Amino acid sequence: MSSWDSIWKSFTIYHSSINVQRYLLHSYQNHSVDDSEKKSYENCYPFIYYLDHGKSYYELSKQAPMSIKPILLFYGMVQLLKACLLTVDPEYPESSTVLAHGVTTRKRKKRNYDFLKDEVKAQKNGLFSHVALKMFHVKHHLDAEKYTMDILLGRIPELNHLFQVSLDKQQNYKIAGLHDKTFTIPACILDNLHMTMDRFDSFLKDILPFDYQMMNKASAGSKQPDYIELQINCRVNPIDCSPLQFDCFENTFHIPTNKEQFMVFPEILTHYLLLYNLSMISRYETEWWSELLHGFDSLDYPFIEQFLSVTAVKVPYLINQYLEKQKLK
Repeated sequence: MSSWDSIWKSFTIYHSSINVQRYLLHSYQNHSVDDSEKKSYENCYPFIYYLDHGKSYYELSKQAPMSIKPILLFYGMVQLLKACLLTVDPEYPESSTVLAHGVTTRKRKKRNYDFLKDEVKAQKNGLFSHVALKMFHVKHHLDAEKYTMDILLGRIPELNHLFQVSLDKQQNYKIAGLHDKTFTIPACILDNLHMTMDRFDSFLKDILPFDYQMMNKASAGSKQPDYIELQINCRVNPIDCSPLQFDCFENTFHIPTNKEQFMVFPEILTHYLLLYNLSMISRYETEWWSELLHGFDSLDYPFIEQFLSVTAVKVPYLINQYLEKQKLK
């Protein structure tokens, strides 16, 4: 299980300009950056300050009332992402366009507003699309996409039990532990996705970020197995396992049950969109936000409360995983 203290302790290696300069130099050389050494010296202190500033927001969020937690967690995440960007984009911020948040939300909440059906829209320019492109190489029409809160929350496996209890929805299946070399998928997923075994195999081969071998495909005329086993021969990193999901409390991988969730969309982007919207609601929809926090009369509150609890640990965990991955390249 990942804990708050153990995650932040893993960042202590970056509390040294000597370590950070070497780390950035290694990353820049891997990315064939011109003047790698010079830029690694220029960026080592901004990198340290971004991480330190981000941690301050997270520390404050632990003591803060829920009414302002989303604001602190969003800006804490932004600072951590800026540090990550410096590992792959030594010129960040090269222009003012990448300083904007890069997301929009409805300016006014309608009567009978339902948070789970609220939506945000990604913009062409800004931090969101810059992170998607530079850190994860995701560039497919993000600026044209709208994302509803229930779809985004469904991408966070730690919330699966809440979906089951509140909405009677199974959002994902647990398929493996962090170090397992066999992913065991319930065969009923074929019914969920309306696919044959062969179609599912080719579907996964097109979308999973790693190679595998399907071990127990049923032969013609034989009974379909209860489980589908995928044999892998590499370590799957939680930071870029999408469209699979990773539960950082249980250290387990999960596969979505809904076809609309099978897209390459790193979870860190999911947290960004959710926290952006919640921070805007906290700042500008004070009446609705206050009624939510004190009324307890909707399904929104449990989802928001549990998400804020998860994201406070999950985002630093994923950021650390990203930095570790850059180190090992």
